[in-house]
Amino acid sequence: MNAPQTQFDPASARFGSSRSQKRLEDDRLLVGKGLYSDDRDLPGQAWMVVLRSPHAHARMAKIDAAQARKAPGVVAVYTAAELKADGLGPIPFPPLFKRPDGAPMGAPPRTLLADGVAMYAGHPVAAVIAETRAQAQDAAELVAIDYEELPSVIGPAKAIEPGAPQIWAQAPGNISAQVRYGDAAAVAKAMAQAAHVTELALHNQRVSAMPLEPRAALAQFALERWTLYTQTQQPSGTREALAAVFKTKVEQFRVVVGDIGGGFGMKTGLYPEDALACYAARKLARPVKWRGERSEEFLAAHMGRDLHFKAWLALDGAGKVLALKMEMLGDFGSVPVGSTAIIPLWLAPKVLTSVYHVPAVDYFIRGVLTNAMATGAYRGAGRPEANFLMERLLDKAARELQLDPAEIRRRNFIAPAAFPYQTHLGDTYDVGEFARILDAVLKNSDWENFKGRKEESKKRGKLRGRGLASYLEWTGALPTETVDIEIAAEGTVTVFSGTMAMGQGLETSYTQLIAEVLGLDHAKIRIVQGDTDRANGVGSVGSRSAFVGGSAVVAAGHKVVARGKELAAEVLEAAAADIEYRGGRFAISGTDRSIGLGELAARQPQKLIRVSATQTPSAPSWPNGAQVIEVEIDPDTGEVALAKITSVDDIGRIINRAIVEGQVQGGIAQGAGQALWEQVAYDAQSGQLLTGSLMDYCVPRADQFPPMANEFDESVPCTTNLLGVKGVGELGTIGAAPAAVHAVIDALADRGVTHIEMPCTAERVWRALSTPA
Repeated sequence: MNAPQTQFDPASARFGSSRSQKRLEDDRLLVGKGLYSDDRDLPGQAWMVVLRSPHAHARMAKIDAAQARKAPGVVAVYTAAELKADGLGPIPFPPLFKRPDGAPMGAPPRTLLADGVAMYAGHPVAAVIAETRAQAQDAAELVAIDYEELPSVIGPAKAIEPGAPQIWAQAPGNISAQVRYGDAAAVAKAMAQAAHVTELALHNQRVSAMPLEPRAALAQFALERWTLYTQTQQPSGTREALAAVFKTKVEQFRVVVGDIGGGFGMKTGLYPEDALACYAARKLARPVKWRGERSEEFLAAHMGRDLHFKAWLALDGAGKVLALKMEMLGDFGSVPVGSTAIIPLWLAPKVLTSVYHVPAVDYFIRGVLTNAMATGAYRGAGRPEANFLMERLLDKAARELQLDPAEIRRRNFIAPAAFPYQTHLGDTYDVGEFARILDAVLKNSDWENFKGRKEESKKRGKLRGRGLASYLEWTGALPTETVDIEIAAEGTVTVFSGTMAMGQGLETSYTQLIAEVLGLDHAKIRIVQGDTDRANGVGSVGSRSAFVGGSAVVAAGHKVVARGKELAAEVLEAAAADIEYRGGRFAISGTDRSIGLGELAARQPQKLIRVSATQTPSAPSWPNGAQVIEVEIDPDTGEVALAKITSVDDIGRIINRAIVEGQVQGGIAQGAGQALWEQVAYDAQSGQLLTGSLMDYCVPRADQFPPMANEFDESVPCTTNLLGVKGVGELGTIGAAPAAVHAVIDALADRGVTHIEMPCTAERVWRALSTPA
């Protein structure tokens, strides 16, 4: 049965708004008491190593594992043949989209091991199990595979060219799926009548999520049931996918997750290594453990972004937008994961018009197979890419029309009177005060006095530029969550949630919420996540944990009070309507007769009180904000330094200011990292990964960032959920990339530079400076 849809309730949102409660999880983590996947070991465990294809595209004519099976300590070697013989299926992905001919999306099945053909460098081809990890690594080198190399193709533009190597027969021309949105005729008419059309082609480059903790898995099979210890943002979804692979009931799997050392969307869903460990644990009747090397994470964990755009923005003489035409090629890689197609074909177009009123749109989007690792969810998942395109178009239009970059945005914002605002994709923005957010960030960044800072930089031989971005996020993926609360006889409160902490402070936020509702000390509250035998739900993706999960926590707290009043009325021999609750005690109004929450639980048959609450926000939330970034560039070397970062965000009501500030700053670091340093690169001829280590892939460091000025506007609460909150986990990432790139272009504008691709590395900037305008 569908949960009732909920809307903002001011009475439920009195949770100590903006309090900077110290994070409860930090003491445990900082003293080394965290429990990550690789911290776990089980008696008698064996170790698994995954052998991967060295080729981007190759037929495996023969796999000979005889020598590997005889190697010291080896207990098993598995290939796709063994998995097929035992009836294992592929990891499912949602068939949401169609091909140009109306046929279902065409893509290879995501088998646990490559079946006959390896389709990217790093594709798993065999699993070696041994007594020790070193023995498994040595034995993996003894697996002899007769590879017949096939032509490969890197990059979607090359993949759709006539005569390009065909990756999958059910995806002719390598087009896996495509969609169209909007009104092509209306856009064509607007383009023809426009006073000005800004045109732009750009690549939102491929990046690696690079969480500090590599993936690991430990599986055990006992009493006809699996237990998988892993690090997934979606324990319940992982359990469901395992059941699909093994063609059995979900109840046969228990997924347990401890602390996660960063997820960023990369740790969503089931990975082949998780299922392989489960398979081996059953076959061998002993626990099996796998831990990925950093190089494996670069090769075989799904990557982010990699969208190629061409766009045209029609404007009138005053700089008002009339229409937007966009063509996109999304690089799916060769074997898509669950989120691969959703990002370019559905999520990105949702927010492409962002905070602006665009009367007509025409979007043509194709998802293309290439011989690379799959792309998938990465912090923002489609929203940063779409916002980046819109912001670049507006900034370029402002320069072409000689308008101030803030003014062109102000002229095109959706007016407050237009809310609720219907988008071209059928969504509804509930609220928004975009001009006020812009005004606040201009003031806080000291926008008007930039010339003085530019002159000061010039005296030191530096080029200084400033960049502005306004942006919009969508949160609300799979918008239902259930929370259970258990009250024990000693008065402790345990909250069971299917969301998943991965560094964003959920233990603290949820504790704050339930402490506020029940009036209890934080020490009495325990948050349980990451165990599918105790709590199930969607998990933590798409900035939904507070928006959906937090609402469910508060709703469950209210249910505790309501149920407690009924039970207390029986004990105190009074009407439930006469019972009031305050600070952990139920009392008859106007009397001194009362009973504590724990005492009441002790009187129940099971010595506890348990309630459950499900929340479904009535619609998504639309967090938004604005950023100003200033950079300094050394004209001799092209090196870019971040000089000043200012943000103002509307994320609705704030549960804990310190946490949301940290989330925004971390997001800004990842957005600026993409803008200036990060890029996954494959060799175009061989399909080999060129950025397979931290020697080749540049991850930003803390010392590359100045102190950030982050402010928040709470005056426009979200109307579609109980708490009035809006998602924040991905918002900083969305604004930082365009703001940083705009700052670089602004610094180079006097040298005739009007466009530069990400990342704005020192070499790329130096070449731009060295190329005559």
